[in-house]
Amino acid sequence: MIAAANDLADAEGVAAVTVRRIATELQVTPMALYWHVRGKDELLDGMAGSALDRVDPVVDPALPWPDGIRSLLGSMLRSLCHSPAAAALLSTRTVTSQRSLEITESLLELLRRGGFGPGPATQIARHAVASLAALAGGSSGVVVREPDGPAAPERRRARERLEALPAQRYPRLVEAAGPLSEGIEREEYLALGLELLVAGIVATAPRGGGPS
Repeated sequence: MIAAANDLADAEGVAAVTVRRIATELQVTPMALYWHVRGKDELLDGMAGSALDRVDPVVDPALPWPDGIRSLLGSMLRSLCHSPAAAALLSTRTVTSQRSLEITESLLELLRRGGFGPGPATQIARHAVASLAALAGGSSGVVVREPDGPAAPERRRARERLEALPAQRYPRLVEAAGPLSEGIEREEYLALGLELLVAGIVATAPRGGGPS
């Protein structure tokens, strides 16, 4: 049921997900699904929780805490990419599954090792989840590079428009016309986003070494 809901959300958006629609997709009566969920809200909660199903919450304690953060957040990002629509729900739903609790415990422990107290660590964890969900869903408006795809002519036109800008007024835009119009490989985009997130967390760590 949750898998069918995720597939529908990825194809048509979360708004399309209802108990009745999922029942139709599974060729059962809606009442058959109400044995498992009490309504759409519970169904959405289950979808949000499923976005974390592939996460390994166990981090090698011998790793330095920044490497542990990178390992855990990388596992989360890979899991979220399997269902971007479900990943987006993590920013709006409260997930209390066993896997979610284990992930949060591991993340908070790593942040404590980095010197963050419970309050700052909680805020960082929230920002991290939202950032990973945005990366997985591509909601930042990134242009994914597809050299031979149907968007190639539009990318060429975009480059020509940038190159035609007045160089004295927009020198950096003209200089970056190629990279801006070409986009980026998805795996490269995800890897860079993860590194920026980890670097930001490390850069804001307290200097004293203990929890603030």
